[in-house]
Amino acid sequence: MSFRFLTTRRDGPVEYLTLNRPEVRNAFNEDVIAELTAWAAQTHADRSVRVVVIAGAGPTFSAGADVHWMAKTVAYTHEENLRDAAAASAMFAAIDALPVPVVGRVHGAALGGGAGLAAVCDIVVAEDSAVFGFTEVKLGILPAVISPFSLAKIGRSAARELFLTGARFPAARAREIGLVHAVVAAHELDSAVAAYVRELLTAAPEAVAAAKALIREVWARPLDEARPITAQAIASRRVSAEGQEGLRAFLEKRKASWVGD
Repeated sequence: MSFRFLTTRRDGPVEYLTLNRPEVRNAFNEDVIAELTAWAAQTHADRSVRVVVIAGAGPTFSAGADVHWMAKTVAYTHEENLRDAAAASAMFAAIDALPVPVVGRVHGAALGGGAGLAAVCDIVVAEDSAVFGFTEVKLGILPAVISPFSLAKIGRSAARELFLTGARFPAARAREIGLVHAVVAAHELDSAVAAYVRELLTAAPEAVAAAKALIREVWARPLDEARPITAQAIASRRVSAEGQEGLRAFLEKRKASWVGD
């Protein structure tokens, strides 16, 4: 599948996706949303992909919504805005639901929907000068579509501060609240991302997918509901072919079959 506003590159089992609208700081519009949704569906179905890395072309990861797109929405009816928002929500949900680890490579700025894109990444590596923000209230609107994903990352306390002020905040603050996992100098950004990719490729792919599903399944449940789910999950993995291979490899002091040289 070819895209107009995205570029993709494969390196073995690693899919590199780049937002490619540097002239508008990789801002979202309806076309970018449609392409990201289609890409997520394609990637979800591709069992050869084990890790995804998402980046932005040019000086910025993503500045959020495209100003020309926002200008169009001023004239939208409530129903048109509802369809527009539903499409964006479906796009974020599709990336969030990918069964493989998604690593965000953030530089420059991740604002509005750009911060939402960081929120649906499993791991985010940011350069130390990157700026983040849930800036929608500055425009009289809300970080509504991205709120389920952002709240899952940063929690209600940080959201009360950052959603309500719309303030921009540095990468160090993003790490404090859980939106970012590693902050590095610009010249170390790619090597830090590569280190995460290497680590992820040592993990069993089916187990990783099951772990992602488990997080979604248990994180908001009370303990008495979560316990039978977790017992079933580990029992299933232990008797699976992958689980058997991993345990035998550990006991035999050798590499598991999914670990490269």
